[in-house]
Amino acid sequence: MPKPADISTKRLISLAPDNWVKWVTEIPDVIVGEILNSEFQWLSRESDVLIRVENPQYGKFLVVNELQLRYKPEMPRRMRAYAALAEEKYNLPTYPVLINILKGTNTEIPTTYTSNVAGLRATQDYRVINLWEVDVNTVFETPLPSLIPFVPILKGGENEVVIREALQILRQDEQLNQLETVLAFFATFVIESALVQEIMRWDMAVLRESPWYQEILREGEARGEARGEARGRREELYSGIELALEIKFGTTGLDLMPIIYQITDLQRLKVIQQAIKTLNTVEELQRLCD
Repeated sequence: MPKPADISTKRLISLAPDNWVKWVTEIPDVIVGEILNSEFQWLSRESDVLIRVENPQYGKFLVVNELQLRYKPEMPRRMRAYAALAEEKYNLPTYPVLINILKGTNTEIPTTYTSNVAGLRATQDYRVINLWEVDVNTVFETPLPSLIPFVPILKGGENEVVIREALQILRQDEQLNQLETVLAFFATFVIESALVQEIMRWDMAVLRESPWYQEILREGEARGEARGEARGRREELYSGIELALEIKFGTTGLDLMPIIYQITDLQRLKVIQQAIKTLNTVEELQRLCD
């Protein structure tokens, strides 16, 4: 049995940890040590990566990487907690970095957590990198192979020519070619799904391992639970199903939406949404909808 593709955040950063750390910290003479265990007794997430580094000016410290699909209001508190746990476990100061992948808000994203209780203050600064603000040329010039799968959602990376250039780089390197499906996934956010499937390998077995794909599906599921009234939940389920169908099957999958719109039973819609994760063909899904 072939070994499953590793497309975790840790795997992406480990492709070129030196260039990654220099990029996220903007410290050119930082020396990268090892990628550490980021599991704590009360907290463990696939998107967290700890790297031990050293610098003549700042000494030894930890770079705390948190990759988030979309920014959430609880992130400042999470960054404070994660930085403190890392510092406690490894007895080293921390440099926390929050990397947001997709734009989810137009409001300014804070770079500091603060609290004040009866005059006692707690503060945690962290750096914020929004990928939609990162120039796509940075990836090719630095180079930053860890960011190649994200090229379509970088600034200037939303066109077919640039995406094909990223694809060529992935296919030329044995270490990178497993990431083609992740590149295809993010490409669906900016170009037609049919074109993505025409020019790229679309391996659902690999894509299911992606934490970002799983989060997208959970978002669709959450939409259906967010409203109390039945009509609102149906509309959100339709939206989540439509998004999942387009990601997995392209325009062919969207041909099922007129049939799905005829289904009003909430439980049945949830079953269909879950089934999209495991079924391999549109025909199988159509039989479920009939």
